[in-house]
Amino acid sequence: MAQKEHLAAKLKLCLREDKIQLWKPPYTNENKEAGLELKELAQKYSVKLNHSENETESILEEIRCKAVERGAGNEAYKKTGVATLEVVLPFKIRKTRKNVLETKLIITGEALKSQIAQTYGFQEKCIKIIINKKQLDLGKTLEEQGITHNVKVMVLDLKQSEEDTRKKVQEEEMQHKNETMKEKEKNETMKRTKKGLEILATRDDYLDPDTTPYLDIANQTGRSIRIPHEAKKSLVLAMGFHEKGRAFMKKKEYGIALPLLLDADEHFCKCGTELLNTVDNYAVLQLDIVWCYFRLGQLNCLDDAEKKLTTAHKCFKKCYGENHERLITIKRNSGNEKVLFLRLYLLQGIGNYHNGKGKEAAEHLQKANSLYQELSIDPEKINDLLNLGFSAQEARLGLRACSGDLEHAASLITNRREEKAQIRREERAKRRRRLDDINTLKTMGYSERAAKKALHQAQGNLEQACKILLDEPQLLLLTDDDADPMTINQFQVPKESIDQLVYMGFNRESAEAAIKVFQGNIQLASQTLAHYGGVLPPELQLASGQTTPSEESISSKDSPTESAGTSSSSTDEDMETDVVNEILQDIPEHEEDYLDLTLEEEEQVIKEYLSYVPLEQP
Repeated sequence: MAQKEHLAAKLKLCLREDKIQLWKPPYTNENKEAGLELKELAQKYSVKLNHSENETESILEEIRCKAVERGAGNEAYKKTGVATLEVVLPFKIRKTRKNVLETKLIITGEALKSQIAQTYGFQEKCIKIIINKKQLDLGKTLEEQGITHNVKVMVLDLKQSEEDTRKKVQEEEMQHKNETMKEKEKNETMKRTKKGLEILATRDDYLDPDTTPYLDIANQTGRSIRIPHEAKKSLVLAMGFHEKGRAFMKKKEYGIALPLLLDADEHFCKCGTELLNTVDNYAVLQLDIVWCYFRLGQLNCLDDAEKKLTTAHKCFKKCYGENHERLITIKRNSGNEKVLFLRLYLLQGIGNYHNGKGKEAAEHLQKANSLYQELSIDPEKINDLLNLGFSAQEARLGLRACSGDLEHAASLITNRREEKAQIRREERAKRRRRLDDINTLKTMGYSERAAKKALHQAQGNLEQACKILLDEPQLLLLTDDDADPMTINQFQVPKESIDQLVYMGFNRESAEAAIKVFQGNIQLASQTLAHYGGVLPPELQLASGQTTPSEESISSKDSPTESAGTSSSSTDEDMETDVVNEILQDIPEHEEDYLDLTLEEEEQVIKEYLSYVPLEQP
């Protein structure tokens, strides 16, 4: 199949070079049939491309028929508004090379999904539809989603992915029941994944890691890096969806992984080009997306595969340096990152081959093969490191980083373990210091919520946080009590508290108002009156009977980061804990997990495609 696609691509290149339009005379007559000139053209191109005349003519006829069909479809679309969609089915059940579906573009995504399921015999709940590298929105019309005539519609059969890994020993009825249950679980998992990532994306780094887990963003050495708040949420969501997708890729469930990776791509694009150019995550994601399309046998649905690979290559150069000099400076080696270039060259070779560019395909495949030979690891050395107590992942990464030197690899792994332990101690100490600062502010009379928000705005500076608390009166109203706030007029002001503030020099009216606002907290009342010259600021001069503002009503410039982990319902809190834990279990502990490729798949693909191109090599 790959060789036939390669020949078809080369013929299309020839047709473009010679400016030949097969759907027009003399190659197509008035009855839409092939003219005699098509055979002459086949003879010419068979000699030029060194292929059999019969095969060349057969493929030219396929190209001609598709062009005629496309032209007829274009005319029909202009007259009737009925669009033709090319439906690309999963590779394992694809019966013909091209399946088309005619429909109006004013129908909803849900209607299209139902139509595809009925036409091709799918269970509607077990498929996902990808168009223009995005999941089909079931609630919007095709027109609203920018779907046009002649677009490719990619069908992912999640049921098929499950069957690949399920033991085929169950009764048909039980198997159907299990499939239905698992599909329901997968849909629920997708929803919970999104929910869990949104919770983690809004948690701040001042939280106690022992009680409230959160996602941290680290550099290539494992140290946390500060990300602008407006970009952090998108980046955490992008990286979270990416890791979830990679977890399914490890299981070779590419049909389930792809929608997650496309979600990650969408969130990465919200982070800004400056940030994306400084981390390699985006480049790795582009590789993963193209790899998924390839393993699903649907590279033809990814019209910008070459662009994605070029983007990845440029990003790697910016992140690592033209000759990996930045990596060597930071990590003292660049061995493990070479697996990314191996996959990059391999995908570029595959793309070139399917586009009819045999020479370029051979060059990239040879590059990939050379890297494979360099990165292949002696199994005995792996076993030696396993016997020393290291994991298989540490062994692979260590040996590749040290070019296969066993002693250096053992030393590198040991040192890296110590460095990571030290980084963890430093990061934990930093968070503990923040918690100490929160407690310091609490002893001054501020609530924990107010202390956390002020410290977050002050980027951990305690003195600045104190100033923020006084300069932004609304923060003073935040309480740690989740119960409904008491109205100010319902609070009975103790006479002795008023007398105490009057004794400090404040007038009685201001003293009573301050005690009411802070509901008996004399320390906060006196600090605030002193800061504002003996009178409450306008923000705190609440009308009689008005309730104390909730945290959600505080100034819009405050981040909503506290709302994610403070539900008044224990059931909601348990749910949040569960969905967060589901996310965290798919986040790898090793920061170089994405570089730990066994290269078994890559080896098979390299051998397969190299067998196609020997005659193309210069």
